[in-house]
Amino acid sequence: MSTGVDENAALYCRAMPRPEPNAALGGAAPTPALVTMHIWTVPTSGIVPAVARLSVDRFRLRGYPGLTFAKLMGTGSGKTFAPQDADPRRWALLTCWDTQDAATTFEYSRVIRGWDTAASERLRITMRPLASMGRWSKRQPFGSTAPTKPDAGGPIAAITRARIRPSQLPAFWRAVPDVATELSQTDGLIWSKGIGEAPIGLQGTFSIWRDVPALRRFAYESPAHQKAITRTRETRWFSEELFARFHVLAVDGTIDGAPLEVT
Repeated sequence: MSTGVDENAALYCRAMPRPEPNAALGGAAPTPALVTMHIWTVPTSGIVPAVARLSVDRFRLRGYPGLTFAKLMGTGSGKTFAPQDADPRRWALLTCWDTQDAATTFEYSRVIRGWDTAASERLRITMRPLASMGRWSKRQPFGSTAPTKPDAGGPIAAITRARIRPSQLPAFWRAVPDVATELSQTDGLIWSKGIGEAPIGLQGTFSIWRDVPALRRFAYESPAHQKAITRTRETRWFSEELFARFHVLAVDGTIDGAPLEVT
């Protein structure tokens, strides 16, 4: 999300910046072997139980074997990142794993079984980290990796996440709609969703792209996005930010009643 560790950038996805030495981020962090994103859709009657499940499952995830990082999150349209964007029927779980076997075993856990039972549909994206800059909850969950070889071909996922300074929320909200419109019209975008640990101030985007060039075109050729990047550098919208991209290994399940085609 930034061209340097201490610079701010737009919340929406952008191509990986020129890396600075890992020491600037406090040293290298281990890169997980596998990252998964689960997205569940619950019926209207399941909204209140889903909210209750968040706090319970956050406790259950602590110390889970092989799990190096996890975030249970709400989702939204990503059109404004204001509270009215929230989608109370759709919930996300991001997990990082030290081995593929640990990720596979987790699929039979009480956490996954509970959400699967409550949900009307589920989408699961399995990914391998390619590059990451910045921090999430003062951590580097995807490592502090910078590309040393060409990106893998095929579909690419991107995660942006930021902690927005309360004083900058109005300016941030004003900028997002134009960027969201550009994002939705960008050739090569397969799917995107707003994600966040809270309705206000802790928000991000998860998106899937046809390839790295498509992601870069949005990052560097979209006028509203470039304007937002400039504003973040000038006004320091974010107190913490992260950008990461991943090679998509597999997608299973459905979203909006249909498989998500990524090839």
